[in-house]
Amino acid sequence: MRYKYLFIALLPFLLVTSACEKEYVNPNAATSEAVLNSVDGLLGMVVGLKRSYSVGATGALYPTISANGLTTKELYVINTGNGELAALETGGGTVGNSNSFLSNIWASANIVMANSELVIENSSNIPDAGTATAVKVYGHFFKALAIGTMAQFWEQLPTESSSAGDFLRGEFVSFKPRTQALQDAIALLEAGVSAISATPPSAYFNSKVGTAINIADASNALLARYYNMLGNHDKAIEAANRVNLTRKSVFAYDALNQNPVYRTALVNNNTYDGLYNFGLKDALAPNSADGRIAFYLGANPQTNVKVQGFFTSDTKEIPVFLPGEMMLIKAEALARKNDINGAIAELNKVLTKSDDIYGVNANLPAYSGPATQAAVLEEIYKNRCIEMYMSGQKLEDSRRFNRPGPPSGERTRNFYPYPLRERDNNPNTPDDPTI
Repeated sequence: MRYKYLFIALLPFLLVTSACEKEYVNPNAATSEAVLNSVDGLLGMVVGLKRSYSVGATGALYPTISANGLTTKELYVINTGNGELAALETGGGTVGNSNSFLSNIWASANIVMANSELVIENSSNIPDAGTATAVKVYGHFFKALAIGTMAQFWEQLPTESSSAGDFLRGEFVSFKPRTQALQDAIALLEAGVSAISATPPSAYFNSKVGTAINIADASNALLARYYNMLGNHDKAIEAANRVNLTRKSVFAYDALNQNPVYRTALVNNNTYDGLYNFGLKDALAPNSADGRIAFYLGANPQTNVKVQGFFTSDTKEIPVFLPGEMMLIKAEALARKNDINGAIAELNKVLTKSDDIYGVNANLPAYSGPATQAAVLEEIYKNRCIEMYMSGQKLEDSRRFNRPGPPSGERTRNFYPYPLRERDNNPNTPDDPTI
């Protein structure tokens, strides 16, 4: 269940943002009212939102990448004793309501959503416009990200949180179809983009929260992603065009807050790893000269696949989005609008790319296949699988491109069952999908 006052879990991070000030909210003694009325308290909550989503085995990012990769056969379980991972790899009815990876995605996303609402609602307590606007826009961004994350995996989901008092009164949140939930996320992001365009973040905000995420670029990138998921091609192109592809937006890590995929799954060589050719076969198999093979799978992927890319150390940053994703969103939107020449032009930006800010460079010749909608869309899907490897988006892509599904296709599930913790506490929880 989503309780608005779960923000207490973020209080330990408030000290990080305020310890250099003479006056600050002591997180060990702060009341909820004091935190929500304090500039540094709210800035600490923004830092906590980032950490809650992206750090640790129970944050949303790690189980999202893991579950998605195993369900879509881009990863494999090394030790089948990891039963819940193995269930995701096998799929079908073996994926149950108590699967901890799915429970962690659900719980973390809902905690982020609830605390984002608190940040949004209380941002007006900050007198400085540049700081108040940035706090509110970060709240919009992380709530939209939480909604969009759940919408990739579940057919229905809540988009509002409830308080502990609501629960005690027997008032339970309702669920919305995923397409409607994505519209809610888009409304948040559109409002955020407008606000931050008019009032940029203050220097004080940047000094406390950091600049690892460019919130304007990140918000527009999510808009492009979600519009694309909904099939709104013109809006997807417009949003993607507003993203500055020469600036990074990343989840940053350090020795204390470690890259969760590397630390939890890849450092021990006993959890999971990547598959040869990204798990792609036949017409989808990559060109052997594709520079992204070595970038993501290592120097000797034919004999020894070892995931590289953004998961090679505790301090390796993970992009919020990739430049190539924006190019491929535009290519897909144009192809679906039957502008095949325009789609090929965008596709070629990915195929021939040699100056990517993250080093994701295919360095291949331009597309030379058939100039038909079906052929170009297949090439776009193939390049999304390669360019955006382990981004946590392939399950959504597989469904949207109508790739062969379960039980014997390219994914082991279509949507996930609802976590037991939700079903046991919310009578509004929908029936589980068959597969």
